Amino acid sequence: MTSTNSLQAFVIGYDISNQRRLQRIHREMCKHAAPLEYSIFLLVGSEADKERCLDEIAELMELADDDVRCYPLPTRGFQGRIGRASLPEGIVWTGLPAAIA
Repeated sequence: MTSTNSLQAFVIGYDISNQRRLQRIHREMCKHAAPLEYSIFLLVGSEADKERCLDEIAELMELADDDVRCYPLPTRGFQGRIGRASLPEGIVWTGLPAAIA
């Protein structure tokens, strides 16, 4: 398997200035990645998956007014949370593939 096909995790966040565009971009992001918060997503996929997602989002954006950022996560990096849990107690999200979890 080449590096372009290997799975990687990316955090993608956005700040969209127009409510209508915000809703369209949120719906499109949900097709590609798991929402962690309303404007923060976790995309687990290949580099090509990430590029496809960002290309489709860019078509919906107003580049002069909106901001989208994408950060790769380290393969074996620390995962933690501070504050109120987003899932009920006893429920653990296991959505990450073994190669990343």
